[in-house]
Amino acid sequence: MPALNPYLATMPSGYLFREIAQRIAAYEQKNSGKHVLSLGIGDVTRPLPKAAGEAMAKAALEMCTVEGFRGYSPDFGYDFLIDAIIKNLYETRGVHLSQNEVFVSDGAKTDTSGLQELMASEARVAVMDPVYPVYIDTNAMAGRAGEYKNGLWSQIEYLPCTAENGFAPIMPSHYVDVLYLCFPNNPTGAALPKKELQRYVDWALQNGALIIYDAAYAAFVHSQEIPHSIYECEGAKGCAVECGSFSKLAGFTGVRCGYTVVPKELFGGTLNDMWRRRLSAKHNGVSYPVQRAAEAVFSEEGKRACRENIAYYMNNARIIREGLTSAGITVYGGVDAPYVWLQTPGRMSGWDFFDLLLHEAQVAGTPGEGFGPSGAGYFRLTAFGTTENTQEAVRRIRALL
Repeated sequence: MPALNPYLATMPSGYLFREIAQRIAAYEQKNSGKHVLSLGIGDVTRPLPKAAGEAMAKAALEMCTVEGFRGYSPDFGYDFLIDAIIKNLYETRGVHLSQNEVFVSDGAKTDTSGLQELMASEARVAVMDPVYPVYIDTNAMAGRAGEYKNGLWSQIEYLPCTAENGFAPIMPSHYVDVLYLCFPNNPTGAALPKKELQRYVDWALQNGALIIYDAAYAAFVHSQEIPHSIYECEGAKGCAVECGSFSKLAGFTGVRCGYTVVPKELFGGTLNDMWRRRLSAKHNGVSYPVQRAAEAVFSEEGKRACRENIAYYMNNARIIREGLTSAGITVYGGVDAPYVWLQTPGRMSGWDFFDLLLHEAQVAGTPGEGFGPSGAGYFRLTAFGTTENTQEAVRRIRALL
């Protein structure tokens, strides 16, 4: 038998969202005729912007001609998409980037999980708690998380995000090499004002640390004081890498396209060079039709469709937030993010509340414990369902409680 990765081999079995899907499937199999309304996994339900679909189809047909055929895509993305990302997502916010600082990928999950490879095996990592599981899991697979005991990894510094601190993480208590931040946040739905985000940038600059910033939900920000990018903060190019995605911006969960910004001035250009080298070895690029579809998202028709879809989801968030609040449930988020984070009745565990909703109301969400120890007693609902299902799910929850 070959020598295996001991860190991966001994990790806790199961992935949060796979576990949820398996429980729902098992329930439906035993209870035929009872359909579960899922507000658990953050997958979109609205169709792609028509402009994106037409651009993708046109590009696919180009590939069927001698003149238009393309083989491997550039490792770092086609210039036309990189230019569109810079112009529409950064220059409009006063952030100036060069082409060689933006890298196209198949999504933020791929990049937020891959960036840890730039760090030494002994690097210390801090994460928001509760947290998107991928950040911790990929560091654990690399042997950077230590031992897993009682739901905690011994070498990960967990930064509690609670109602008492507005779901903004406390500062690390000692030096760490990497700090993962996600705003607007998955799972809590919290969003930080610029002056609050600046505090973490200042801390990273003072301590020579790296921030890996997940901005996958930036398109849902509408409050004036909330930044869309960490680079709106002074000095952030000197300490932060930012990951973005078309998945929630334009419904690309089934198409797959994202991007990561690695500034040249970050640690003297070392990380930009390392990320470029890693992609050259591990990445064959995103397909030409998909990148043309992503470019079309920034057309006038594409932008309009994206705004309409985002408004649709945020109306769902309002339905969840207002419906549960009127039923006496304490809720957070759902204002600048498509997630509503609620306190479970009687502070029952998130998994107990999951089972209660599944078996008594045929509604599924995500237990807070799946996102870390500070998620205990909380539950996440997403706004990505249809409005009809969202309304019915809220009605069922209210009737049960």
